Amino acid sequence: MFTGIIEELGTVASIQARSAGSQLQVRCCAVLEDLREGASIAVNGVCLTAVNRGLDTFAADLAPETLRRSNLGDLGPGSRVNLERPLAPTGRLSGHIVQGHVDGTGELLSLEALGDQNWWLRVRVPSELDAFLVYKGSVAIDGISLTVAALESDVLSATIIPHTYQNTTLGGYLPGARVNLECDILAKHVEKLVRKLDVKSPLTVERLRENGY
Repeated sequence: MFTGIIEELGTVASIQARSAGSQLQVRCCAVLEDLREGASIAVNGVCLTAVNRGLDTFAADLAPETLRRSNLGDLGPGSRVNLERPLAPTGRLSGHIVQGHVDGTGELLSLEALGDQNWWLRVRVPSELDAFLVYKGSVAIDGISLTVAALESDVLSATIIPHTYQNTTLGGYLPGARVNLECDILAKHVEKLVRKLDVKSPLTVERLRENGY
């Protein structure tokens, strides 16, 4: 489990295509301190398994499903990526519960300056994720825990504070870039429970007439 609080910006050293999927190699420093072979690590919000740990790199295999559902296939050598290690049992849940299981990608529409190094982010989201997004709810965008500040049709907006802008990949994106989206797991559970409830239709005049009243 992750929290959406980015620990470090890594740099893609290489990405090698394979017969099925590909392998990503990331150059970094801080997250390597206790990173072991086979450990989980979130790269742009995608939970991956670290392999081939080096002095300043680690690698991770990307399955075809991962490439299809996330923006990791868009990366190339030199691309910056958000990195986060899993939450330790003694750690603080500073963001929200993030699993690293990306639900889909959105389209970055704009990142507008608000002043004092604050920014207004607008992202177009797929219609199938709408049910899991609520005003003032949580969402992970490229692994970053953010609060939904506005929802207008299929556009989600969030305020980006100076620390987030300076310590994540958001400042390097251009309009049209794909970003990974993970909705709040609690919202997904609630939506499924409500959908399964046998909710009876409300009593109306038409129904009374149909039944002879």
